[in-house]
Order: sequence, then C-alpha cells, then structure tokens
Amino acid sequence: MSGEFLPFCRPQVTSEDIEAVVAVLNSGWITTGSKNAALEAAFCERVGARHAVAIASATAAMHVYLHALGVGPGDEVITPSFTWVSTVNLICLLGATPVFVDVDRHTLMVDAETIAEAVTDRTRAIIPVHFAGAPLDMDPIRALCDERGIALVEDAAHSMGTLYKGKPVGNCGTAIFSLQAIKNVTSAEGGILATDDEALARRVRGLKFHGLGVDAFDRQTQGRKPQAEVLEPGFKYNLPDMCAALGLSQLHRLDRINDARRAIAEFYDQALQQVPAVIPLHRPAWPHRHGWHLYAVRIASDVAGARDHFIEEMQRENIGCGIHFRAVHEQSYYRTRRFSGDRHLPNTEWNSARILSLPLFPDMSGSDAQRVVEAITRVVERIRLA
Repeated sequence: MSGEFLPFCRPQVTSEDIEAVVAVLNSGWITTGSKNAALEAAFCERVGARHAVAIASATAAMHVYLHALGVGPGDEVITPSFTWVSTVNLICLLGATPVFVDVDRHTLMVDAETIAEAVTDRTRAIIPVHFAGAPLDMDPIRALCDERGIALVEDAAHSMGTLYKGKPVGNCGTAIFSLQAIKNVTSAEGGILATDDEALARRVRGLKFHGLGVDAFDRQTQGRKPQAEVLEPGFKYNLPDMCAALGLSQLHRLDRINDARRAIAEFYDQALQQVPAVIPLHRPAWPHRHGWHLYAVRIASDVAGARDHFIEEMQRENIGCGIHFRAVHEQSYYRTRRFSGDRHLPNTEWNSARILSLPLFPDMSGSDAQRVVEAITRVVERIRLA
C-alpha cells in the first residue's frame, strides 16, 4: 500500500462554485428559481438545443419523458442491457417491457442494425446510450426511428461536452443529461432534458412540478396570484436553485474540466499499451470529440471473478475503481424474468464480467495517473494476469 487513498472519482468544487451556492443560500430563495432558468439558458447555448428543462435527476427526466410519451402496458422499449439500471426500472414500473439489445464488444454502444432486428409492432421507444463520454453513431439510429415512426431519446448521461460529427450531443432531437456527483459537470444531483420539441418541453416542465401550469418560480414572479391549476397529475421533480447554481458555475468551465480529464486519459492510453492484461475501450470510428466521463478497461482473464479480484488488489494499493456497468439482465430481479433471456447478448455479458473504471477526475495530477499505472502493473503480476 502506498500513498493516501486515490478515489475512482472526486468532484472538482472550486471557490467560485462555493460562492455561487452561498449566494443562493443568502438570497432567501433556495428552491427552483432564477438559477434554474439561467442553467437552462446556458445549457441551450452550450449544446444548441432549442429547449432545456432542469430536473431533479436524469432518472426523473427519463421517468417524465416516458410518462409524457404514454409508455405503458403492452409497449416495448428497446435499450441496451449494458446501462445503468434506472432506465430499465422505469420501463418496468410503467408496465412496459424492456427489450435488450447487444452492444459492440469494444465501444459498448448499440448500432442501428442491431436495434432494427429488435423492432416489433409493439416498439414504442428506443433509448440508445452514449457511453463513457464517447458518442453513439446517431445518424443511422435517427433515420431508423424516423422511418418506423418510433420515439427516440438519447441517454446522454455520460456526454457533457461530447461532440458527434462536429456537433454537441443534445443539439437535436431529445436527450437526457446527468448532473449527478461523479459527472463532468455536477449539481450534486440533477439532470437536464434537452429537446427541440416545444410541446414536449412545455409538458415536461409541468409534469416535473405536480402537473401545474407554472412552477414555483413563475408563481412568485407573477405576484402570488391564485394558485395555478393542475393540468394533469405530475411529480415533485424540480431542481433546487442551490443545486442549479453549482451546476451553472461548473458548466461555465466545462472545456477546462474535460481538457484535464482528456490529459489523464491520453496518459493511460500510452501507458497501458505495455499491459496487455488490461484492455481499454476502442474509440468510435466516426468523427467525434470524447467527453472522457469514464476511462473504462476490461480484464483480459477468463478466470471467473478475475475483475473483482483485481479491484480488491487495487484497493490494497489504496486506489479505487468503479464498475460501469453490471448488465441489467444479470441483476437479480431481471434474471428471473422471461424477457431478460429473450435475446442473446454475448458482448454485453463478456464485458459485464470484466469491466472496471480507473480513477479519472480533473484534479488528478500526472503523478496520480503514474501511480495508478504502476499499481496496475504490480497487481497484474501479483495475481498472474500477465
């Protein structure tokens, strides 16, 4: 064991971030208010979206989106099993059926051809996932959805600052971003739904706050007129201004954050060429700029439990690793449901058993990254993965 513990991720919180939050706390208005509006405006400017709705989490945004779409019993929603469980949980909670599709073995993202094979006359929506900061090849997927008349929402939780063919992820269609604690830009917890559909944005804005025609901030600025009418039953998914202020402060320096993450990733790229037992993901073939939310690798060993043993040994070296992700269909609840075994997912399962995320955050130093690689080398030799 050497040095103090190096976590898998540590959010970068600057004095400016703290001042922004303190200003909200001192303002007398800490719930949804002007900072939400400013965050939404700045996000639209950043990605080129027509509308953005700040919301309590990316999970909440996905829930409201699927609810607004009317997804329910009898519907199917296509998504990879190689994703965070929240999306699939929501599909099931709405009474619909998740249809899992396999991912590319080395980018961990779906393609239009694989999705097309899973489409039926019950398919209501498709939710592809941009992974680790790399963008999906969206043009063929968007063309498929347009041709079949199927709703499309991009899971862009990993994609703050990611470019696809020269344009920011989220600049067209509908995409959902995360501002959770480990993301490139954080509001502690939070999410943003970006869309070019004005009617959808208006409905999501109402649904996130009890189904009222206006939210708490609107009522205040209208001089406390009689309480707004409930237009339809909604949720309590609004984002507090003290969270929005943190996200807004961080969004202003996104390029610097991502540049710092990219420098660490490029160091790993070079250093890990000498460690064949650890296999980084491949970069997408289409033009892109990686957002470097994660630096994910796979353990090459076919020995059962080798990945978990590797993580334990890295912890002995005082270095934390993450797992993104364990396949949803291998989780206890989904493993016992018939739909979880309806499709063959060899690439998903191969990666689910082997993947882990190395430390990657903007305040890491070059010596931190060097320490990670040296620890990997020792662990590979110690547990005989070489």
